[in-house]
Amino acid sequence: PDLLPACNGEITTMSFLQDVVDILLQYVVKSFDRSTKVIDFHYPNELLQEYNWELADQPQTLEEILLNCRTTLKYAIKTGHPRYFNQLSTGLDMVGLAADWLTSAANTNMFTYEIAPVFVLLEYVTLRKMREMVGWPGGCGDGIFSPGGAISNMYAMLIARFKMFPEVKEKGMAAIPRLVAFTSEHVCVSKGAAALGIGTDSVILIRCDERGKMIPSDLERRILEAKQKGFVPFLVSATAGTTVYGAFDPLIAIADICKKYKIWMHVDGAWGGGLLMSRKHKWKLNGVERANSVTWNPHKMMGVPLQCSALLVREEGLMQSCNQMHASYLFQQDKHYDLSYDTGDKALQCGRHVDVFKLWLMWRAKGTTGFEAQIDKCLELAEYLYNKIKNREGYEMVFDGKPQHTNVCFWYIPPSLRSMEDNEERMSRLMKVAPVIKARMMEYGTTMVSYQPLGDKVNFFRMVISNPAATHQDIDFLIDEIERLGQDL
Repeated sequence: PDLLPACNGEITTMSFLQDVVDILLQYVVKSFDRSTKVIDFHYPNELLQEYNWELADQPQTLEEILLNCRTTLKYAIKTGHPRYFNQLSTGLDMVGLAADWLTSAANTNMFTYEIAPVFVLLEYVTLRKMREMVGWPGGCGDGIFSPGGAISNMYAMLIARFKMFPEVKEKGMAAIPRLVAFTSEHVCVSKGAAALGIGTDSVILIRCDERGKMIPSDLERRILEAKQKGFVPFLVSATAGTTVYGAFDPLIAIADICKKYKIWMHVDGAWGGGLLMSRKHKWKLNGVERANSVTWNPHKMMGVPLQCSALLVREEGLMQSCNQMHASYLFQQDKHYDLSYDTGDKALQCGRHVDVFKLWLMWRAKGTTGFEAQIDKCLELAEYLYNKIKNREGYEMVFDGKPQHTNVCFWYIPPSLRSMEDNEERMSRLMKVAPVIKARMMEYGTTMVSYQPLGDKVNFFRMVISNPAATHQDIDFLIDEIERLGQDL
């Protein structure tokens, strides 16, 4: 009760916020200290019982509130730690953090220029720049920052459907033929299909080669098959940087097929889009400029704090006509400024968080060349890891050849399995290796790497690097740690 807006609350408020900032700054410094744990792991029931997390009728003191802040960070996963490799989004950027703090203090909503003038203009400028980097002339088109890749991809489906059958907006799915979409990375697309009433059965999975790239001839075959059955193909979602293998689909060949059959081409570059910043690596997205829409998540490869995901659309005005509901209480048409800056009516959300400022401020602070250096460094580290383990005893690569992105997929084979012949028993024992090593990593708190099975392949490690704080020593440490924790299995 002593904090602002309480009468004479300034001094109490300043000292409280100063204390909070001190707690945060200590956490930031610890995040980059390799002698600290990445994670202080406790089982859920332990954490629930060790502290009182319950909400009460009576207020707590500010001292207790500060304690709550400390406790929360004590058990937080240090996603900025140079040895945290678990997710596609890692790292902790200081300018991005500052921008996030500023955004929270401004605490406004992204729908109109009226209430978020600078943020709305920055979104306009940043999205135009991103479209330019995709290769659309003059950065033409449209776009929006959305809560994440799955939602950006869902926007793409929504707009593609509207483009083909505008009547669906008023009449619903009953008024149009059965639609089908094609992809090789099904999770996001299936979620969107379920949410939009298209149905997950209408998402057709296209075969991939051994490196995880979509096979164009299979795509064409499945399109023709669907048309013969009387279905209407409306969207192909190609992937630039798949989640597990980091594969880049052959966009030029896919664009040719989409053009031939008049199908909307979407590129899900949530993970790989950042490579457009790098002169050395952007060839992997050749053909992206022919897409109708692109998802690009700066909170992954570019290290922008969560959340920051952009959907970019080549045709201007389409998002607006697809999503607008003309809410007169929000989007009055007789305002005294240029209404084209009121972005709220092209979003599905009404309330929309300001996600652009982190990206814009980081881009100002680094320049495109700074992002390029950061991305090149991460890709170089992935190649270093690959070169180090490809012929090392006890390691088997999941696919041949150097990785296209920072995903390095491999099995660790403990000594007890190295001389075994490749049979069912070896497979079922190997299946258990990665989960045990991962559990030990978390209990020791030294590092974190993701693992998963895929298709007919048993559990393997998927190492990803998107944190510019990581070094060659951290990669060496990871290999030593896997061997230390897995020797006896």
